[in-house]
Amino acid sequence: MPVDPLHSAARPPRSAPSPLQSAPEARAVEVRRSARRRRTVSAYREGDRTIVLIPARMSDAEEQRWVTVMLDKLAAQESKRMLGDAELAERARRLSEQYLDGRARPDSVRWVTNQNTRWGSCTPAEGSIRLSHRLQGMPEYVVDYVLLHELAHLLVPGHGPEFWRLLESYPRTERARGYLEGVVSADRLPHLPGARSE
Repeated sequence: MPVDPLHSAARPPRSAPSPLQSAPEARAVEVRRSARRRRTVSAYREGDRTIVLIPARMSDAEEQRWVTVMLDKLAAQESKRMLGDAELAERARRLSEQYLDGRARPDSVRWVTNQNTRWGSCTPAEGSIRLSHRLQGMPEYVVDYVLLHELAHLLVPGHGPEFWRLLESYPRTERARGYLEGVVSADRLPHLPGARSE
């Protein structure tokens, strides 16, 4: 039986991140110094990395401060594009139709900020699904996997063979599980080179 990274592996971070900080921390950060850059600092996403452009003369302390500021700024911009609860519920409906023959019908699907040790949770008796805000900003296939995982719990409460059979039809299950396990492992590292310090 597979280990379930959704319900057992995630430890709370050393300091509780804001919803906007969680996604950028999972990415590698590359700082590029430029002698031509005098005062301006900018940042952008490049695949799974965040590039922060700073003046060459900045001290290490200023660099760390600006990396933090720019990660927060990018996260704030991205959060405006995040799925709201209504869109999340619609996404759950589509996933249920596509992978579970429409049998999983939650009464509510919403983001929550009080789940720091789980990616998602489900209360079958109430038909409710809750996803951790820490998923916001992660790739769509990861969010879809977590949603599908919780939808499957509406049909099968435990993590036995029948439960895992329900997830076999989702083609990115292993990739999504690997991504989540990587995020959990990164949270446990004392320091990530190039990433912002806690």
